[in-house]
Amino acid sequence: MTKLKRNHLFTYILVIAFHIAVEVMLRMGLLTSHLQGLLVPMVYYAIVAVGLNLCVGILGELSLGHAGFMCVGAFSSALFSNLTKETLPAAPRFLIAFVIGIAFAALFGFLIGIPVLRLKGDYLAIVTLAFGEIIKNIVNAVYLGTDENGVHISLKNAMGMGLAPEGKVLINGPMGITGTPRNANFTIAVIVLLIALFIVQNLIDSRDGRAIMSIRDNVIAAESIGIPVVRYKMLAFTISAAIAGAAGVLFAHNISTLQATSQYFGYNVSIMILVYVVLGGIGSIRGSVVAAMILYLLPEMLRGLNKYRMLIYSIVLIVIMIINWSPAIRSWREKTFGRKERRQEA
Repeated sequence: MTKLKRNHLFTYILVIAFHIAVEVMLRMGLLTSHLQGLLVPMVYYAIVAVGLNLCVGILGELSLGHAGFMCVGAFSSALFSNLTKETLPAAPRFLIAFVIGIAFAALFGFLIGIPVLRLKGDYLAIVTLAFGEIIKNIVNAVYLGTDENGVHISLKNAMGMGLAPEGKVLINGPMGITGTPRNANFTIAVIVLLIALFIVQNLIDSRDGRAIMSIRDNVIAAESIGIPVVRYKMLAFTISAAIAGAAGVLFAHNISTLQATSQYFGYNVSIMILVYVVLGGIGSIRGSVVAAMILYLLPEMLRGLNKYRMLIYSIVLIVIMIINWSPAIRSWREKTFGRKERRQEA
């Protein structure tokens, strides 16, 4: 077994060991109800961080719209679940909802990538940031319902749809979607995280992954040896968007009311996920998972400290940044652990 494969295997073992430890604590009653409610969100943010690191760390393109891809996956899957919750059993319905959420997020990633990935510089960050805000505002403006006469849509209010008395409102504008079956749990979230890790790590190890990293390191050199730059950029960006969509499906099926608010799908969420990627190490998939889990839980665990909570959180961010990126500390780690470390530029 090569060193790289052992490294990937250690990542899987780390996630599985964490899952087992949490399950043991749950059975022993060591976790409060508040912490139990944070388990699934912690994992789906780790999933988005893995997907974003594929785009930022491996492809080398800055995206600030992964909260938008989460929104697409969340609403498309929740819409399907609400339409079929009385006709399909829970397991196949949730599985199909997963496929739908991932497919729609990948489709939007592909469509955005067509005009943008041919450009250079910060255009991708600007366009993806705008995409996230546009999607959020469109969802907030849409009223969608169904009755015996078919599907009705309005951009004014629920009354504007003209639903029959027995009609059903599916998307109620800013009120979002209510009544989505809560099929997501901690175990399912961990399984999705392991699948995302498997896909990304195997992509990195493949011929396509090496081509993607060559594009990140030097686009001109990659083009000169015949690598189709746009095609590989599209591949990485679409997979990254699909992984964010999978996290959105978990999000939608973990809460009773799904709303496209800035708290859940705004640009600050995209920036927060980018912080997880940077602090975990750009290009380090395992680091993204660990950073997302720690940094998501930390503010909640410090909530009892009231006004000092965010001060401590900020200090922790600075310390982690220094440990990960300070040249002196990186040089010391290299000498101490005998491991050559190289910053992967994004």
